[in-house]
Formats: sequence, C-alpha cells, structure tokens
Amino acid sequence: MNTVKSIKPNYQKSVNTIAVSLHLPSDLLSAMNINKTVFPLRIKELIALELFREGCISTGKAAELLEIPKIAFIHLLKQYGINYFTESPAELVDQISIGTHLLTKEMP
Repeated sequence: MNTVKSIKPNYQKSVNTIAVSLHLPSDLLSAMNINKTVFPLRIKELIALELFREGCISTGKAAELLEIPKIAFIHLLKQYGINYFTESPAELVDQISIGTHLLTKEMP
C-alpha cells in the first residue's frame, strides 16, 4: 500500500516526544515492499492507524502525529479499510437529532 506523503503543515511542537529504537529483522522491509528511508514514516502510520482503530486517539491527533492534514489521514483510513465513523446508523441519527435540537434551541 502507498503511504501518504507528509505535507508538513505548521504544527506546533508543544508536546513532549520520546524516541523509540526497534530491532527488527531486515527482511521486514522487503516483506513490506518499502525501503529503509520510508520505514519510520510507515511505522508511524501503522501506529496512528491502530491507535485510531482502537479508539485511543482522534483523527485530528492521528494527523498531528503524522504531521499531515486531517483530510489526508481520513484518506489513509479509507486506503486501509478502517471506518471513519464508528457509530452505528442509529447512533448517528441520534447525534444529528441532538445537534439539530441544540442548534434550533434559543440561546439565553
């Protein structure tokens, strides 16, 4: 699968970061059909995708992790067959109903 190319928007780096070192078999690169320079980005993508899939982070946080626009992360979700909406159709209808009610409610 293709990786989303980083567009490098102006994200502020106000969060503390950690560096991680992994020792993996070198044939993993050929199994993933990527080269060594793309490997770190690919690993970050996989981490962001899995954390989103597990409900640990939002699309915005995942995009921030990958330093790409949110819409690019949503396209990445589609590319990997991961649902953007995790709510059932009934839950979405309920949320739309609540939102509509709040928008039409008279403000104090």
